[in-house]
Amino acid sequence: MILSEEQKAEIAAHTRRYNELKAAGQEHAPRALPAPTARDAAPIDADAVIHRETIPSGWYWTTRLNRGDTLRIVNTSGASTVSLLAWNSADTTERLNHADTIKVQWAARLQKGRVLLSDMGRALLGITEDSSAAHDAVVGGSTAATNVAKYGDGNFRNTRDNFILAAAKLGLDRRDVHPCVSFFAPVAIDADGKFIWSEQRRQQDDFVDLRAEMELLIALSNCPHPLDPAKAYPQASVEIVRYRAAAPAADDLCRTATAEAVRAYQNNALYLGETLEGAVR
Repeated sequence: MILSEEQKAEIAAHTRRYNELKAAGQEHAPRALPAPTARDAAPIDADAVIHRETIPSGWYWTTRLNRGDTLRIVNTSGASTVSLLAWNSADTTERLNHADTIKVQWAARLQKGRVLLSDMGRALLGITEDSSAAHDAVVGGSTAATNVAKYGDGNFRNTRDNFILAAAKLGLDRRDVHPCVSFFAPVAIDADGKFIWSEQRRQQDDFVDLRAEMELLIALSNCPHPLDPAKAYPQASVEIVRYRAAAPAADDLCRTATAEAVRAYQNNALYLGETLEGAVR
C-alpha cells in the first residue's frame, strides 16, 4: 500500500504523541527492571513444591492456581515455546489481556518485574523470575494453517486447537480462547516494523516464574511458534514446577516497579476486599 503524504504525516504525529506519553510514563517508573535471572540463581525449596509436570512436544496442560502459587516453566531443551492463557477462576469473563499488558506498561518486552494484566485492569500473574526475557506478547500462537504452511501436510498439533481442547477441559468453550502470550519466543521488531526471530536469545534450561495474584485457571501449550524458522517440528518437552512462593515483601518488584503495576494491585485489593495498603505489601 502506498501512503499519501497526509497519511504519512498523520502516522508521524501519532508516533510522536505515543513516544511522548511513553517517555512520561517511564519517567515516573519508581524502579528499574533487573537483568535476567541467572539460571542457577533461584533454586526452589523442595518443601515448597506442590506438583511437577512434563508437557510433551505438541501437547497442552491445564491447572488451577491458588493465589500465591507460582509456576516455573523450564525450557529444558532450549527449543520449545510455551503459550499461556489465564482466566479468573471465580469469573471467567475476566481473562488475560495481552494488549493491555503491553500498552499499560509501555513495553512489549516481558521480563522479571512485569505483570500480566486482565481485561479488568487487575494483575493476574507477576513475573517474579526470568532467565530469558525472550518472550512474545504480540504475534500469538500457531494454528492449523500456519503449521501447514511451515511443515506441510501431517499430524502437527498447534496452539489454537490445543487451547480449544484445554478450554473444554476447564469447563469453558471456544469463545473463551483469547489471544495468548508465548514464553521462550525470541520475537523482536526491527526499525522497519518487521518481526524478526533471534534464536540466540533462547537457551537450554531457561525458565520463567509466574506468581498467581488471584485464583486462576491456566492453560499452557507446548507448540512451536509460528515465526520459529526451524524446518522440522521440534520434539522437545518442557518441565513445569508448581510451588508455593514466599509472601511478597513490602518492596516486591512486580508490585512496585511501575505506577501502572501499583494501580493494578490496588484494583486487585478492591476486588478482593482488602485494604489498598495490603495491595503493595
